[in-house]
Amino acid sequence: MKSPLRLGAALLGLTLLVAGCSGGGDGSESGGKTTLSYAVWDANQKPVMEQLAAEFTKTHPQIAIHVELTPWADYWTKLKTAATGGSAPDVFWMNGPNFPLYASNGVIRPLPGHPDLSVYPKPLVDLYTYDGKTYGLPKDMDTIGVWFNKKLFDAKKVPYPADTWTWADFQSAAARLTDPAHGVYGTAAPLTSAQEYQYNTIAQAGGHVISPDGKKSGYDDPRTIAGLKFWTDLIRDRQSPDLKTMTDTVPLQLFEAGKIAMYWGGSWDATEFGANAATKDSVDVAPLPRGVKQATVIHGVANVISAKTAHPEQAAEFVTFLGSRPAAEILGQKGPIPAYTGTQGAWVKAHPQFKVKTFLDAVSYAVPFPTSKNTAAWNEAELTWLTKAWSGATPVETAAASLAADMNALLAKE
Repeated sequence: MKSPLRLGAALLGLTLLVAGCSGGGDGSESGGKTTLSYAVWDANQKPVMEQLAAEFTKTHPQIAIHVELTPWADYWTKLKTAATGGSAPDVFWMNGPNFPLYASNGVIRPLPGHPDLSVYPKPLVDLYTYDGKTYGLPKDMDTIGVWFNKKLFDAKKVPYPADTWTWADFQSAAARLTDPAHGVYGTAAPLTSAQEYQYNTIAQAGGHVISPDGKKSGYDDPRTIAGLKFWTDLIRDRQSPDLKTMTDTVPLQLFEAGKIAMYWGGSWDATEFGANAATKDSVDVAPLPRGVKQATVIHGVANVISAKTAHPEQAAEFVTFLGSRPAAEILGQKGPIPAYTGTQGAWVKAHPQFKVKTFLDAVSYAVPFPTSKNTAAWNEAELTWLTKAWSGATPVETAAASLAADMNALLAKE
């Protein structure tokens, strides 16, 4: 599956309004049976979601589930329109960057009762908590590792990454693996507000993107700037393609073509690389290198309930089931890493050619994806200012200071 953050947060520039008095989605009743609508965005996961829906109905015969697929490119636009009209699906997928906006505008409802949240990684629980209330049960999770091309390492006689490697080790390997004569780069340093890149090195350097209370930018912190320079230095030293090259051809494609030796990617890439003839036998994965400390950004999709659903009790029962051990064990066999602790074995067994346990081990030092009430607003400012740094047009320190000022002004409006 693709990460729900690969393209960044959806830009929800307009304030969401919960209008109208109709029930959520197309939830309906016929002959005493309730039908709940369940919105998802990943076509690859639709079959397993339908399987889970069928399993739920076996024990809840009066509740049917209609799984509605909307591709990621249209998902948030369609959801915003539905929510504004008071007809959001009864239950739907939510991601971290968009969650605070939906929670703060009353589009989704807090989970009823007192679900056992100890079975999920705490950073994921925190990600879907707003104003002290939990709104979503984590469905799956993903962390970040370094995928590497074993053939390119072998050709240059570079040892494979150790679990304890550091930034210096990574930088040394990138230099040795870069081969201009053959158009091969040691790594790729793209710019994005997604999960895989600078957010990890910022945390590893001891910096922060946003303060814990969500009110102040951390981009003017020298430690945060060190996390940014990790990437710009790679471009400067030509151990990564330049920004234009990575815009024209995304790093994933360059890695699969054997033009990049080390690729910072997620647990979701195991499915992609395992199915690709060019990578299934030639790549593996290692933990992210350690900076001042070890860190990786964790994220995961949660299931949430529409505030306007006409069937809140049934929707809550369905979400509770989706967050249960039995549901997680089914998900792990055919989907992403389930978030429910202790149910990830099937997912590991599904990818025996790779050291995917790396992604599970990373949970112990994971940090949550940075968000605020309107993450998309300052994501846009990030890309505006950091593009200047990544392209070499502006010193990193200058771009970061300007970004921090703009971000603080945006946060003050939330």
